[in-house]
Amino acid sequence: MQIVGLVLVALVIAQAITLVLLEDQRNLAVRAAIGDEATGRAVNVVRLIEKAPESLRGQIVNAANSPLVQFEIGTIPVVDHASHDAKGATEARVRALLDEDFSREVRAELHEIDSSALPFTYLEPKMAEQHREMMRGQLLAVEMQLSIALSGGDWLNVSTRFERPPFQWPQFAALSFGLSAGFILLALFWYFLARVTGPLRLLADAAEKLGPEQCGPVLPTAGPREVRELIQAFNRMQNRIVRLVAERTRMLAAMGHDLRSPLTAMRVRSEMVEDEETRDSLIASIEEMQHMVEETLSFARGLADAEPRQDVDLGTFLEALRESMPEGFTLAQGDCVQVRVRPNAMRRALRNVIENAQRYSGGAEVSYAAVAETVIIRVCDRGPGIPESELERVFDPFMRLEASRSRDTGGHGLGLSIARSILRGHGGDIVLSNRSSGGLCASLMLPLGA
Repeated sequence: MQIVGLVLVALVIAQAITLVLLEDQRNLAVRAAIGDEATGRAVNVVRLIEKAPESLRGQIVNAANSPLVQFEIGTIPVVDHASHDAKGATEARVRALLDEDFSREVRAELHEIDSSALPFTYLEPKMAEQHREMMRGQLLAVEMQLSIALSGGDWLNVSTRFERPPFQWPQFAALSFGLSAGFILLALFWYFLARVTGPLRLLADAAEKLGPEQCGPVLPTAGPREVRELIQAFNRMQNRIVRLVAERTRMLAAMGHDLRSPLTAMRVRSEMVEDEETRDSLIASIEEMQHMVEETLSFARGLADAEPRQDVDLGTFLEALRESMPEGFTLAQGDCVQVRVRPNAMRRALRNVIENAQRYSGGAEVSYAAVAETVIIRVCDRGPGIPESELERVFDPFMRLEASRSRDTGGHGLGLSIARSILRGHGGDIVLSNRSSGGLCASLMLPLGA
């Protein structure tokens, strides 16, 4: 919108400057036309006088007079000084219209006069006042006087006065011009902005939906050259990300699968150990390794899961999860919130976080609420909490703060990693914070438009 506003302001300024220049040129053109008309009549009168008998000169002058141009023959020129005509244009015009052998003196003077005076002194007052009203009080009079030397020593004096036309812009014309220009500009802007913003909107949607579990559709390259290059780069980036995650997932799954066979063989051989204490120790270690392998495979499956999304009511979804968990949890009822999730994956993420709270404090308190465009699910406990410096590190795979490495006291350190991967795959995230009253609070954030 800022670009549209700037362009519109620039166009309005350009149009205003153009109108001023056109009006100035129109004034010059009208003045030149009126001046040329008076000059042409003066030349014709000179020709008639030069060819007619001297007794007819008075009649010729009387016949040529009009309210706009006045002629008279006298022995003294009205213009009694050097030409004040700009660059001698009027004098040159007169000589060009007369015969080439015309060598007598031509004097011309143009100057502006007080616009408060009546338009023409030789008009009747009533007619002059009507003329003033018609010109809307914007009279800028220019007076032109010519003195052309005649044969025999007399002078033909010509006087005329004409108004510089005022700026006239009828309301209807202004309205029609504004509407037509606005419609054309709007159509052009709509077309060009659609070419730019359409592909960018598709690109933004694709970036929002991009997840490690599957490759989105290849975006069509459209729009200006820069936008096309950006879309092509995004398509290549999306393909590389999905390939990288898929290769890592396959590697984890292959490692976990390949470890099953030797672990099974070790378990069988450990049963043959005669010393009971040694046998029990080996079996416990092998079982722990098997559980780690299962957790690794589960983590890999969580990354590769391509379950379709569904619209669910969050309150109903959490209630069903509470009933399915043996120990349950405390659920605070909130407003009706609809979210679009992968049900199995989201159920697994919530179960991991809730079980983590139950393991360290014996219970979990769950609540949910919609804040702006985000849904926040809070899983809080009243356990010992986590040092501030470790709040992010606990999301690393196989990271455990409990040093005993016992599966009964701390698991294998993959639960929070899996939960964060699932939340980020939905376009959200998970953040841990210590409660001021004691305990830990996990905030699971999901976009309403997920």
